[in-house]
Amino acid sequence: MHKKIILENGLRIILAPQPGNLAVTVSVLVEAGSKYETKEINGISHFLEHMVFKGTQKRPSALAISSELDGIGASYNAFTSHEATGYFAKVRMNHFEKALDVVSDIYLNPLFDSKEIDKERGVIIEEINLIEDQPLSRVWDVFLDLLYGDQPAGWRILGPKENIQKITQEDFLNYRNSNYLPKSTVITIAGNFDEQKAINEVKKHFSDFKTGEKNSKIKVIESQSEPRVSIKYKDSDQTHLVLGFRAFDVFDDRRYPLGILSDILGGGMSSRLWQKVREQMGAAYYVRAGADLSTDHGFFAVSAGVGNDKFEPVLRAVLEELKKIKEEGVFDKELNLAKEHIIGRLILGLETSDELAGFYGEQEILERKIEEPEEIIKKIEAVKEGDIINVAKDIFQNNKMNLAFIGPFKKEEEEKFKEILNLS
Repeated sequence: MHKKIILENGLRIILAPQPGNLAVTVSVLVEAGSKYETKEINGISHFLEHMVFKGTQKRPSALAISSELDGIGASYNAFTSHEATGYFAKVRMNHFEKALDVVSDIYLNPLFDSKEIDKERGVIIEEINLIEDQPLSRVWDVFLDLLYGDQPAGWRILGPKENIQKITQEDFLNYRNSNYLPKSTVITIAGNFDEQKAINEVKKHFSDFKTGEKNSKIKVIESQSEPRVSIKYKDSDQTHLVLGFRAFDVFDDRRYPLGILSDILGGGMSSRLWQKVREQMGAAYYVRAGADLSTDHGFFAVSAGVGNDKFEPVLRAVLEELKKIKEEGVFDKELNLAKEHIIGRLILGLETSDELAGFYGEQEILERKIEEPEEIIKKIEAVKEGDIINVAKDIFQNNKMNLAFIGPFKKEEEEKFKEILNLS
């Protein structure tokens, strides 16, 4: 069970105690991801995430921050998504105060030193280059651009290199002042800790947190009337593909049937697509299916890395499986297996303090409400075959279908592959 506290300045605190744990995780999430950016500063959310680790008034260098966390055996990191940015540290329970002190310091008091900004540009650009050389990751950027185009949901989280080269200290300050605010911040503490002490410590660090007017994000616009294809040429031995369909947002109760549908199709080694594409066809090392649901849009997607000569047969096989599940439904055995698989992963995942912090914090930052694991399990168990068929029929349609892939194929071949994309 969790406890939620809202301070006078609007800051939200989520407490998730695990009395038997030997660790505690301090997590700070903020409603400030790439969907809150303009095109001119696309990439700044991720760049800022890097910069907070470069120094504060109290800890004036990256080494001062990292050595302090390393010195207590902490596991720490940060991430940026389209919707949010997060910072966390996981430590032994007796180091809770130190972990909170460091994480709150980098969150509240980054220096944004101009010399460090210039040095970090090179790091970000090399990160972009790394993704460019990894088609398994890069194909998702191609897919999102195909799906959403020239709007924040379709832009790369890392941004283009030209933006990284010109973002200034003033840009960081303006962006941070418009987004890093008490009302848009969630602090989650999970693991073994004293609740009252934790509340007092958070109040001590965040009571003077500057308030202001929150920057809003642009609502995603979706429009599609026929299947779409996007090819990015790369001379490679393998083709990486994402076949995706427009779905719905995270607030839709159909997310539970969609989750089970995803698991049946590509959630594990016993899933339909794994058995078909890897075991029967021997055509891929990985094949997966899953849904990504955000605050105002969402999609379901199948991804795989296949031999170039088997790309078209695999694509046809995937389409056949989608069509089959839409028209014929699912077996009771695989429905029950998928439910148990999802529930099992949920419960096992929540054994650690960092996963528990993510479970509660991400719900709060996206939905501003939290469901306990038991509530989610009941909703999963309540899903019937008809619910899955209805979701499949709604989503698996030609006018919601998008195919992005990276491999040794020319742009002129897009029309050829578009003709294959037919679920009628």
